[in-house]
Amino acid sequence: MQPNKSNNYCCGGGGGFLQSGLKEQRLEYGRIKDEQIKNSGADYCIAGCHNCHAQIHELSEHYGGNYPVVHFWTILALSLGVLGPNEREYLGDDLKDVWVFHPETAM
Repeated sequence: MQPNKSNNYCCGGGGGFLQSGLKEQRLEYGRIKDEQIKNSGADYCIAGCHNCHAQIHELSEHYGGNYPVVHFWTILALSLGVLGPNEREYLGDDLKDVWVFHPETAM
């Protein structure tokens, strides 16, 4: 993504803004992050915190990006084979059925 690191754009969901009741302002502020994500060409957006996840997920739906937003721990758990069936809600169709290892499927 460009810009990145310390120059990256904020999604607009942190600092209590997600629960502030100012939904239209929050979504407008987040428009630049949505455009940044779309312009990256990435298939997924990985968020490190709950507020960013919730905000970016809503931005994707609101602005028609339709890119899946997942928590970092979801990808980590999926790669380790410990992501349970009820923890796959935010995965796209390409990853929902990926089972690296799961005790219920190992025989």
